This record gives sequence, structure tokens and C-alpha cells, in this order.
Amino acid sequence: MNNPLIQSIKRRRTQYALGPALPISEQETTALIEASIRLAPSSFNSQSSRAVILYGDQSLEFWGIVESALRKIVPAEAFAATQAKIDGFAAGAGTVLFYEDQDVVEGLEEKFALYADNFPVWSEQASGMAQFAVWTALANANVGASLQHYNPLVDAEVAARWNIPASWKLRAQMPFGSNEKPFGEKAFMDDAQRFRVFGTASADTRVAA
Repeated sequence: MNNPLIQSIKRRRTQYALGPALPISEQETTALIEASIRLAPSSFNSQSSRAVILYGDQSLEFWGIVESALRKIVPAEAFAATQAKIDGFAAGAGTVLFYEDQDVVEGLEEKFALYADNFPVWSEQASGMAQFAVWTALANANVGASLQHYNPLVDAEVAARWNIPASWKLRAQMPFGSNEKPFGEKAFMDDAQRFRVFGTASADTRVAA
């Protein structure tokens, strides 16, 4: 398939071997991240996704907070593997912290009471789409990244350190940087186990679409 969007999506892969040298400028990287989140869809156009972008020493400090928090719960004899993983994330150029603004979610719950139970779910979906959009945009700029989840373990300390609004809820962390190792082949399960298609679009339907 030669669809340009599909080709862009194919480039999005998990990269654990990160380096600090970005192939584009910090300003371009920030612009890509911001545009990706700005353009990502959200229910009722709520635009509930938020982000904190950390570079250099600020990113290192974040992963230091993660390391300190994990030392309190991971057995000492098993910490070497955890340390290596954290060091790999810290080796990149920066980290995106993805948040969802709960004031927005709660406001929608009040305004549209009929759908109140759905808004927290839709907020999570919006966050996932924002994360995917950022990841894909970075990949197509040859910036490596992965998606991590050390929330809620580090939420309070991170909020205090970077003065995060109380209504922002941390949902994911994306370390990013240069690709220091090639990607391996990605395995896919059989399509027959994932997809079911029914019916046939008529010629008139295809034209109308």
C-alpha cells in the first residue's frame, strides 16, 4: 500500500537505544510535538490533552525522580535491570510528559450529564491519539521514541518540581532522541484473527463518500 499516511505510521517504532543528538533542532522538535497534540482529535473538541516537554538536564532530572521512586519498591537484587532501562530513557535528548486536564473532563460531565460516565474514557482515548500523533511525527523526523508509564508513582514529585496544575493528570511519558540502533522486523498476527468485514459498498456509495 502506497498511502502516504500508512507509510508514515509504519515508521513509528519503539526505540530503546536513544542518544542525545537530535536530527532536527530543539525548536523544530517542540513545534512538531505541539502541532501533533493541537491537531489530535478529542471528544466534543474538548482539547483536554496537555504536555510538558523536558530537554537535557530537565529530562535527566525527571528520570532521576523515576529512578529514586523505583528504588523504594524494586528489590535491590533485581534493580540492575531497572537501572539499565531508566538509563536508556535518560540517554535521550528529552522527554514528553502527557497529561489530561481533569477540569475539562469534569466540566463536560457537568455540561452533558447524559454522557458523564463516558468522558473519562474519551479523555483517555484523546490522550492515546495525542501520544500516537506525537510518536508518528517524531518518527517521520527520524527521532526515536518509546512510550512509558511511571504514573502515578512519580506524579506528586513531578507536579511539585515543574509546578504542574493540580487538574493535570499524568498519563504517559515519552523519552525521545537519536536512533542509536536499527529496528528489527515487526511481527503481526494473522489479519483473519483481527478483522471482520461485511457487505459491499455500491458504486454510488463510493462516489458519495
